[in-house]
Amino acid sequence: MTYIAQPDVDRASRRFLSKVPEVTVFFWIIKILATTVGETFADFLNVTAGLGLTLTTAVMSVLLTIVLLLQFRAVRYLPALYWLVVVLISIVGTLITDNLVDNLGVPLEVTTVVFAVLLGATFAVWYAAEKTLSIHTIDTPRREAFYWLAILFTFALGTAAGDLAAEALGLGYAVAAAIFAALIAAVWTAHRFIGLGAVVAFWIAYVLTRPLGASLGDLLAQPHDEGGFNFGTVVTSLVFLLTILTVVVYLSVSKRDQPALGTRTIRVRTRSW
Repeated sequence: MTYIAQPDVDRASRRFLSKVPEVTVFFWIIKILATTVGETFADFLNVTAGLGLTLTTAVMSVLLTIVLLLQFRAVRYLPALYWLVVVLISIVGTLITDNLVDNLGVPLEVTTVVFAVLLGATFAVWYAAEKTLSIHTIDTPRREAFYWLAILFTFALGTAAGDLAAEALGLGYAVAAAIFAALIAAVWTAHRFIGLGAVVAFWIAYVLTRPLGASLGDLLAQPHDEGGFNFGTVVTSLVFLLTILTVVVYLSVSKRDQPALGTRTIRVRTRSW
């Protein structure tokens, strides 16, 4: 007798959620705030608190590893957990670049190029494996691993590029911030009116918000004789952290940035015997 195995409807079509929030204005607000915190809080721990680059990097890397493990274990997007990872990875990305430049003496020009190459290689391997770089499809552990690795390199690259523009090239923090803001506006214009792809536009803007946030952080925190407003790393970090917390609480309650629910079809092979 021949039997045909009937596919299980519940298994053949399942619901899934991306582990990444919808890209709204709140996404970019928190992203820029987080990049600023990454710059100022890293400086606070390193200089003001006296931990030094090596110890600060070790402590923050351990914290990032723990929170990343929690993020990977989560089955859906959780605003508080996701943005905590972003803040920590912003700090660690900043510290990686600072260690290379300050401890090892690697020029900013070299670190900028190296991290640009590493980010490009990450995108190439990611696309080869998944055939997409869209953040709306971060719904498997492998895609999430590619995503966070790319995020780490964007922060390290952005730190190097921002310091290169503001310090090595002597533009100053305000001018550097204005330049990166103008570049982000140009990317938006190209996407909105010229047809630049959404995925490409997103990742270019994501990289550029890092040096923008870092330049703003330095502009607020650094003393007057270095071109800053002299608010200090403590005040600047606290203000931005509290602002991030406020927006994250709002998003947790309002669900304004919850990823869209989609359906993925799983092929089930029928058998006869």
